[in-house]
Amino acid sequence: MSDYVILDPRFNALIIGHVKLEKLYTGCRWAEGPVYVPLSRQLIWSDIPNDRLMRYDEADGSVAVFQTPCGYHNGHTLDHEGRVIACEHGGRRVSRLGHDGRWTALATHYQGKRLNSPNDAVVKSDGSIWFTDPSYGIDTNYEGFQAEPEIGGCYVYRLDPATGDVTAVITDMVRPNGLAFSPDETILYVADTGATHVPGHPAEIRAYTVAADGHSVVAGSGRRFSLCGFGLYDGFRVDRGGHIWTSTGNGVDCYHPDGTLLGQIPIPELVSNVAFGGPKRNRLYITAQTSLYSIFLNAHPAGWQG
Repeated sequence: MSDYVILDPRFNALIIGHVKLEKLYTGCRWAEGPVYVPLSRQLIWSDIPNDRLMRYDEADGSVAVFQTPCGYHNGHTLDHEGRVIACEHGGRRVSRLGHDGRWTALATHYQGKRLNSPNDAVVKSDGSIWFTDPSYGIDTNYEGFQAEPEIGGCYVYRLDPATGDVTAVITDMVRPNGLAFSPDETILYVADTGATHVPGHPAEIRAYTVAADGHSVVAGSGRRFSLCGFGLYDGFRVDRGGHIWTSTGNGVDCYHPDGTLLGQIPIPELVSNVAFGGPKRNRLYITAQTSLYSIFLNAHPAGWQG
């Protein structure tokens, strides 16, 4: 299997031709939610059905269990203090790992009703946390605890960590999943995996214009950015040039900001998510079904984390 599929010559500037895909670990049931922690040079990711967090140490290549049980974590990101922000299926909440090693709940309800099962999150430059809330963690007992939803939909929310206020910013998606901002934070990209519940629903990434106040998106601004060619989009990241590196059913696809599919990194498992890491932030970590992979790129994450 080739390490790259080049579909547009612009992809060549983002890859390193002689670099190989590395398989770092296998043994998960469903690997998800990678986040790179620079202070300790480690990657933390979720093994959702096994209700555990895993840890990869960049210094010696070792892998160990970081925490179990953990509440069926899914997606993770970092806040401005380098603390891990988690989306918990089991607790149906967004939480934060403090420097003292304790988890603190940040969001549990919307308008007095329990969240479904927060899935993925991104921290904006103003410190606000934007997260998706589909129902996967309450649909069955496999990735959480089966339960009836209290909210009549699956939304994208903005959490103000200073006040604790939770605001619905996108309510027109079937199952919002991965999300990320463009480098200038004028666009919010969100993947919709609604085909898992509505047969024939488009497997797409949608782009929403962020409102001038930075606290919401412009009503009616949602548009299709891209349509998945194989399987579904799940988690993704945006680099400094505005390129989207996204999970798909057979690898990682890279899109130009204009929507052109530039190339692909084939992965022999169903890809769930990606995250930039390494001291230079040029290593793309890839969670895929049972395994953790990585590959070095000529690309770096957008925004304050880059």
